[in-house]
Amino acid sequence: MKYKILAVLIIIIYFLQSFFLPTGGIGADSLSYFGIASDLPDLKTNLFPLGYPILLEMCHFFIKDYFWASKILNFVFITGILSFSYYKRFYFRETVLLLAGKTAFFVFCGVISEGPFIFFLYFLFYFLHQIFSGNKLYANAFWASLMMICMFTMRYSGIYIYLSVLIFLFFAFLKLRKEIFFKPLLLTVFLSGLGIGGYLLFNYLYFGSFTGEDLRGTAGELLPMDILRDLLGVSNVIDPYIGIKPASYSMASIGFQFLVLGIDILMFRYFLTYYRKAKETSLYYFHILIWIMAGTYAIFLLISGWLQNIEEMNTRMLAAANFCLFFSFLILYFQKESSDKLIWRVGCFFLAFLSLYNIKNPDNYLKNKNQILSQVSKFKGKKYIYNDERAVKNITMYHIPLINKSFSYQHTNKQKGELKQSLVGSIDPQIKWIKFDNVKNKSQVLYTSQLILD
Repeated sequence: MKYKILAVLIIIIYFLQSFFLPTGGIGADSLSYFGIASDLPDLKTNLFPLGYPILLEMCHFFIKDYFWASKILNFVFITGILSFSYYKRFYFRETVLLLAGKTAFFVFCGVISEGPFIFFLYFLFYFLHQIFSGNKLYANAFWASLMMICMFTMRYSGIYIYLSVLIFLFFAFLKLRKEIFFKPLLLTVFLSGLGIGGYLLFNYLYFGSFTGEDLRGTAGELLPMDILRDLLGVSNVIDPYIGIKPASYSMASIGFQFLVLGIDILMFRYFLTYYRKAKETSLYYFHILIWIMAGTYAIFLLISGWLQNIEEMNTRMLAAANFCLFFSFLILYFQKESSDKLIWRVGCFFLAFLSLYNIKNPDNYLKNKNQILSQVSKFKGKKYIYNDERAVKNITMYHIPLINKSFSYQHTNKQKGELKQSLVGSIDPQIKWIKFDNVKNKSQVLYTSQLILD
């Protein structure tokens, strides 16, 4: 009963969280997805895959609001996973605790493509689990391949999940080719390869590039500190609850990240005691495949981050790798432990902690949106929005009485310019945000300083 109650609480918490955030969980990537969705059926860019924008537009068709469209999708994703797990009796306790961790919290509380990506990844776990269990091998192989294709249409990084299955089959060829799961996995790779290859071919023929690589710009100079922070971010992939979000290059920030690294090392040693017990189970190779998925995804995403102009390694970027490792651990934990007191208490504590920390400075998204909504109609003919208030910083001072020290923190979701930009983009996605003020016709640009927000 307690897991059913926690499942309901997770659904409620994840649904309500964004209402207490200034932007409603809408970021720069969210605006890009809204923009692509609003352009449909016209296709103007392949910088992002079409899967998530299509889902958004399908919901928007009925409710005419992209924020609410994203809310409905996240609700469907989280309730879909929990309901499926319960009625199929597919590791329900493990699934509830999995969704109480940091990865599910961040991807299902925001407007990001990692939400549907993790949704399809969970069902990929199920169909692979069925294959390794010897159940309806080729039917489940078909469904597993469909999940991988769907993941790729949500995020191009889905190719690393596909690659991980190839790596598993390559190393398993000599030893495991006579196992009942080998040929179904080959079929999975073949069918998903056709789907992914077909999507890439469409992109190339229609846009002239496979994944919008010509639109990403050249990568900036890779500094030693950038490499260090990325490596610390990747090492944090083992931690199911504490996430790294690098705030600055300051010694205090780096020092905190090394503190988290120490916790991550202890966490890895603890997880390893259960991973080693996988050999004693009938699904040993299922766990190996999940571990290969996590490692392949993290390593190739790290390399991709260094070669392309994308953000640093953080909880959102490495969501899939963390999801894999945590799910494997939870399955093995419940197979070996007779009591769930420890993992239950830890899971509940961090769900409460993440929920409170995320809204440590609560705001009213709907109020902010209504303020901007009444002003947007006055700026007809605007095609772009530019944040010209970057110099205006919203900084909070914190004081620690015990050590008599004070420090300042710049809240990323409290900066006026970025907040206005996100609100406008969610109201009218046809007003596209621009990073640089280089549009020649300035009458087409809406500057954030022209908008008033209390």
